[in-house]
Amino acid sequence: MTDQHPPVLLLHPDDDILVALGDLAMGTRLEAYGLTCGEDIPAGHKVARRDLAAGQTVRKYGQIIGAASQAVAAGEHVHSHNLLFEQFARDLAIGSEAKPTAYVAPEEQATFQGYLRADGRAATRNYLGVLATVNCSASVCRFIADAVGPELLARYPQVDGVVALGHGTGCGQSAASTGFDYLQRCLAGYARHPNFAGVLLVGLGCEVNQLSSLMGNMSLNEGPLLRAMNIQDAGGTAKTVAWGVEILKEMLPAADRARRQTLPASHLMLGLECGGSDAYSGLTANPALGAAADLLVAHGGTAILSETPEIYGAEHLLTRRAVSREVGEKLAGRIRWWEDYTKLHGASLDNNPSPGNKAGGLTTILEKSLGAVAKGGTTNLVEVYEYARPVSAKGMVFMDTPGYDMPSITGMVAGGANLVCFTTGRGTVCGSKPTPSLKLATNSRMYDRMSEDMDINCGLIADGKATVEQMGRAVFELVLAIASGQPTKSEALGFGDQEFVPWQVGAML
Repeated sequence: MTDQHPPVLLLHPDDDILVALGDLAMGTRLEAYGLTCGEDIPAGHKVARRDLAAGQTVRKYGQIIGAASQAVAAGEHVHSHNLLFEQFARDLAIGSEAKPTAYVAPEEQATFQGYLRADGRAATRNYLGVLATVNCSASVCRFIADAVGPELLARYPQVDGVVALGHGTGCGQSAASTGFDYLQRCLAGYARHPNFAGVLLVGLGCEVNQLSSLMGNMSLNEGPLLRAMNIQDAGGTAKTVAWGVEILKEMLPAADRARRQTLPASHLMLGLECGGSDAYSGLTANPALGAAADLLVAHGGTAILSETPEIYGAEHLLTRRAVSREVGEKLAGRIRWWEDYTKLHGASLDNNPSPGNKAGGLTTILEKSLGAVAKGGTTNLVEVYEYARPVSAKGMVFMDTPGYDMPSITGMVAGGANLVCFTTGRGTVCGSKPTPSLKLATNSRMYDRMSEDMDINCGLIADGKATVEQMGRAVFELVLAIASGQPTKSEALGFGDQEFVPWQVGAML
């Protein structure tokens, strides 16, 4: 390897490990650190920088990622076989690092071509939606959407299509449960989403999640562009499909009247997600997305960080940027909830890293979280939201969601996200209709192998061909282009109809 592309990377002067930027064979000499690899080290994995005693805490990014479970010699591989998750006290120091945000002057604010809705929000897409209130109506929703064929849609060129969204719940749960509340919040958030010009809600008729309950609890009112119907009341599948198609035909002309116009970037609400992460995630794509989030915030927009289990052990890096004690305590409260929730189910937050995460070089949830929080950039934490609550604040906010990608994205979209940026190191493929989802590859090898699914290669940072700041600017410019109508790779492939996954919490009865 050349000086421009060193074999390993030291992320912080206090670190006990080095990160391999390529496969290192046993015996490889790391001259800059006076080390010799004592065994093969896969790309993205950790090399002990110094001798580690059993029980000694281990640092990466200058932060604790676990403790050595046995003595480790300098130059040896540090991974699941000798590094364990260990609890440690974090100083939340709420607000200690909050600082004024340097906003771009309004006349210099970036713009995009979007749809301005009547409520003042902006849309990046212009769909009609057919939403199932219960799994029992999911297939009928798809039948309705499929029945609006390409010949009919061709008459309405401003409409991006009809999206049918089903899910796996809506019955067999208590109407007084948290999971039921989450489902209704998600359905209401999608029903109101600016990327839907009109929505048809379809129920079965006998389920727990009654249409009357949903409409009443969520203050949804029927009108020309929000309609509701039950299969049992309509007289069965065929009659429901026929009636549903007629309703959509009534909505199409109004939806087609929408036109893109120049709008300031302050109208953008960007969901930040990472999935199929690897050790490069915290080095390339996540910091680049954080730089893009900083740019969006500076231009008056909103960036939503999420996945509470994947900030665990790094939450103090966010609370220190909280604009108030109330905001910092909200985040700390969600962390405590997750600790109790996992204990209740006999699990640990360290169960979060997946086999793919570990194959990519990540070991503990502490290590994964330190890379994941980089997506949030460096600006203040201005608000914390419960799952699927409407997001109204400008700036960098946090939403309490699971680390599981699709329920997390579903919550952010329900909250109003009109774009999603999804970083991935292993190569996650998915979409999130009605919101376009950009895929940011963390490494060039995966990007080259899966370029038809990836929108941008942040692996250029590890290759020494781009800086984090340059890549962040490129991501920000791509976000503006996608918001203006350029299709993402996942949209071109047809993803997004199967990824509506409300977070299921509580007993299945």
